[in-house]
Amino acid sequence: MSAALPRSYLFVPGNRPERFDKARAAGAHAVIFDLEDAVQPDRKADARAAVLAAADAARPAWVRINGSQTPWFADDIAALSCILGVAGILLPKAETGDQVMAVLEHAHPALAIVPMIETARGFGNLRELCDARHVSRIAFGTLDFQIDLGIDGDAEELDFFRSQIVAASRLADIAPPVDGVSTHIMEEDVIEAESRRARRFGFGAKLCIHPAQIGAVHRAYSWSDAELAWAQRVLAAVDKSMGAAVAVDGKMVDLPVMLKAKRIASTA
Repeated sequence: MSAALPRSYLFVPGNRPERFDKARAAGAHAVIFDLEDAVQPDRKADARAAVLAAADAARPAWVRINGSQTPWFADDIAALSCILGVAGILLPKAETGDQVMAVLEHAHPALAIVPMIETARGFGNLRELCDARHVSRIAFGTLDFQIDLGIDGDAEELDFFRSQIVAASRLADIAPPVDGVSTHIMEEDVIEAESRRARRFGFGAKLCIHPAQIGAVHRAYSWSDAELAWAQRVLAAVDKSMGAAVAVDGKMVDLPVMLKAKRIASTA
């Protein structure tokens, strides 16, 4: 994962403009102005106007628009996808490449799109969504996904789906996917454990619903001191060996081990 890729995405309700600057200063790698779940139906237009007013090309943010199944979708994409202050669009309940293409009709050239897999149909069309133009990575909307499929649990119950999302992302040569939100707010150890588990599956970032979650997510998606030290030992041993076989910490260093060490060192 490139060091430039966000590891944390923080939601802020689009109808709460007094929170926008606080969200930007909270330390997340990316801020998402939310027009979907966080905004009541009768406040959608006001929220869109507030996000437009706050759009700043010097501090581009993301926007989660309303889904294509809603009456607000067309107005959202027409107003927001062309604004340079909008770095990317989070597309909820994404199910087809045509939905992505609809967002691109008004988009500025640098706009990134992150489809959210939240339904069985979206999962079934995963490869199509990964291959769509301007899609930079996939987000896994775990809470809505569980509801759609009647799944009760966010651990091993979703292992298969997480693995498939990671594999499809790699096959499409896009960034590692973004894991869904944690319902725990202040329990940093729980949030970090959840994040580390998703990272072991190959995820590269996590959605956050509260600034208190950011630190735990960053720790989970950063290399530990022990991992960095190991990578440095491996690379030093390889460099010193002049191409000969070498062992580090009692284990042979083959090409995959060396590549892993290089990845850790380059993204620390």
